[in-house]
Amino acid sequence: MRYFSILFVFGLVAGARAQENPLATELKQNYEQQKRALVGEAERMSDADYAFKATPETGTFASRVAHVADAQMMICSAVKGESKRGDAASKTSKADLVAALKASFDYCDGAYDSFTDAGATQMVKVFGRPETKLSALWGNLGHDQEMYGYMAVYLRLKGLVPPSSDRRGK
Repeated sequence: MRYFSILFVFGLVAGARAQENPLATELKQNYEQQKRALVGEAERMSDADYAFKATPETGTFASRVAHVADAQMMICSAVKGESKRGDAASKTSKADLVAALKASFDYCDGAYDSFTDAGATQMVKVFGRPETKLSALWGNLGHDQEMYGYMAVYLRLKGLVPPSSDRRGK
């Protein structure tokens, strides 16, 4: 009984905290979902198909993964008040790019974890433009979602189901 009482109190505290920061809570939940989806895509594509281009005019799948990783590093760096750049664009192998993507999410976790509703209007410079932290982090998430859709086409052209559409959970 005591165990359930502790869980109940923990649930109440967590629920109250979420109510204190509804913007931060919603943002973090969406970020976590998108993180799983993008890493899933990067892991799902075969190593050989990282050089695949959907059309001759488009970049390779590898370049899309690198773009996500490097853009995230720049955006989250600005939110954290740092000036950090990624080096994923210099990588071509699946192993290196998946590692770079995961590292960019690990780095961004700090920006999303420390974000609060009270700090939402704090100004930062992203790509030389002043934005609120809220705008910068939602912008990063929107970019991640755009890139997920872009990369899903690559998977579909290779006969693979993107993670968010895979009802088998694989």
